Amino acid sequence: MQRIIVNMQNFVHSEALEIALKNGGDFQICTVEDPRHVAEQCRLLAANSVLLEVTGYTPWTLEQRMKLRGEILKNDPSVKIILLVDEKAEQQVAEQVKQAKRDGLIDQFIYGSTSASYLVALLDTL
Repeated sequence: MQRIIVNMQNFVHSEALEIALKNGGDFQICTVEDPRHVAEQCRLLAANSVLLEVTGYTPWTLEQRMKLRGEILKNDPSVKIILLVDEKAEQQVAEQVKQAKRDGLIDQFIYGSTSASYLVALLDTL
């Protein structure tokens, strides 16, 4: 069973994602509302992966997510970092997220338009 921490700007979306993951695979999901608590929850739950939404707004900017990534990996370098971005509403941010993947800073990125079944399958392969 994979343990995944989810932190998204919109709590309704994070709950829907949690339901999709639980129904579609062997995942233990912990939704963390406040980004300040994500690294601690990763450590406490021995998370395998963390799914972080990236937007153009504080505290979900790519810069802030990269700082959070550093905190998470300092505690456990094996945690997979996955960024979720709305490629239509946040085109420039989506391009920056894609570059972060190219640069090896993150393990995976997912567009907001991705289907739930594809997301489940992708996370199951990490």
